[in-house]
Amino acid sequence: MAAYLIVDNEITDEALFNEYARDIVAVTEAHGGRYLVRGGATEVVEGDRTPHRVVIIEFEDLDGAHGFVNDPEYARLADIRSRSSITTTIIVQGV
Repeated sequence: MAAYLIVDNEITDEALFNEYARDIVAVTEAHGGRYLVRGGATEVVEGDRTPHRVVIIEFEDLDGAHGFVNDPEYARLADIRSRSSITTTIIVQGV
C-alpha cells in the first residue's frame, strides 16, 4: 500500500534552501520516491491554515517512506533544510 510524505516549507533562507532542494531529489529517488507535488500554487478552500511550499512524495509503502527519512544522507540534508525553513513533515498511509 502506498505511503505519502507531505511537507510544508516556509522558506527563510532561499540560497541555503536551494542547496537542500538540489540534493534531496537523488535521495528521494534512491528510496523509490516519486514527486507528485513540488511547490506549485496552493489555494485554501476551507480552514485557516496557510500553506507555503507544499511537497508530496509517493513511496511504494511505509517502509520506503521510513527508509527515506532514516537515511543518513537525508539527515544531513534535513539539517540544511531546518536552517533554511520552518517545516512540517508527515507520513500518511494511502488507501
